[in-house]
Amino acid sequence: MSIEFVFRIIGMAAFGILFGYWGASFSTLAGGQIELYAIVFGMVGALIGLVLTPYITIRPLRSIRGKLLQQTPQGLFAGLVGLVVGLLIAALLSFPLSLLPSPFGKVLPFVGVLLFAYFGVALFIIRQHDIVAMLRVFAPGQSGGVLAGGDSKQRKILVDTSVLIDGRIADVVKTGFLSGSLIIPRFILNELQYIADSADNVRRQRGRRGLNVIADLQSDPVMPVIISDIDIEGARDVDDKLVLLARKLRYPIMTNDYNLNRVAELQGVVVLNVNELANAVKTILLPGERMEVRIMQEGKETGQGVGYLEDGTMVVVESGLDYLQRQIRVEVTKVLQTAAGRMIFARPMEEE
Repeated sequence: MSIEFVFRIIGMAAFGILFGYWGASFSTLAGGQIELYAIVFGMVGALIGLVLTPYITIRPLRSIRGKLLQQTPQGLFAGLVGLVVGLLIAALLSFPLSLLPSPFGKVLPFVGVLLFAYFGVALFIIRQHDIVAMLRVFAPGQSGGVLAGGDSKQRKILVDTSVLIDGRIADVVKTGFLSGSLIIPRFILNELQYIADSADNVRRQRGRRGLNVIADLQSDPVMPVIISDIDIEGARDVDDKLVLLARKLRYPIMTNDYNLNRVAELQGVVVLNVNELANAVKTILLPGERMEVRIMQEGKETGQGVGYLEDGTMVVVESGLDYLQRQIRVEVTKVLQTAAGRMIFARPMEEE
């Protein structure tokens, strides 16, 4: 039995009794039978209560709850401060307003409370970032640099599904290079669960790996992981929700998705790309340097051999096909940076 059904029954009984009482009162004016009027009015009231009760009780409360869940902690704090300020102003004005002639002296103080409370909450929520920044100025131990970049200990990073499925984020967090907190929205968790329940075996394994990565991150005290219930209305796609949420909260997004990366950057959202981080920390080699590499497969061009360094960097060796499945010493001839990563061209030392 749902809570809405219970409220419908309660509303039906309450409206039925109220309308029945009105029907009995109306019957004295109309000169009719009290029982007949009470029953008819009571049935009409019961029907009205059955239909309208959820719209004046449960559904407005759910809407308010949804709005509150979408607010950030600093938004809720700003709204509370705005409510207090609005009520204080209304209290100061209530006495002079009550001195006005009737009915204004009785109505305007109550109207003033409603208006000032509403405008106080709305104004403070709109300017919440400025208010929090102003409070940080007076907070002990804070400096002007905090306002520009934020406290590193309080930094929050939104995590995309692709990063959790990839799994390298757990190793990055363990190194201690990241600081702050990882925020995983509930809709990202739901998407992971949907992938983990997929009928396709590969997708199912990817989804389960993402869930296991979250469990590993939660068990590691280096960087707190927060599951957030904040949602974005009006957007169905998960990527759209993530970008809109990042813009609203002014948090960076950590992702491996190229398309999401581009869309977020175009909308002014800071993006932390794990693939770019991996490419940035790969071994840097210059033409003329020498190294050892194992030729693993044939290259695209005739006679070329392809090997890989420990970090996954591809090494294309001229005339390397003759050394297939052998470890050889090569000299770097050219280093090429591509969208997919860094590519190294080399030649066998034996050719010198």
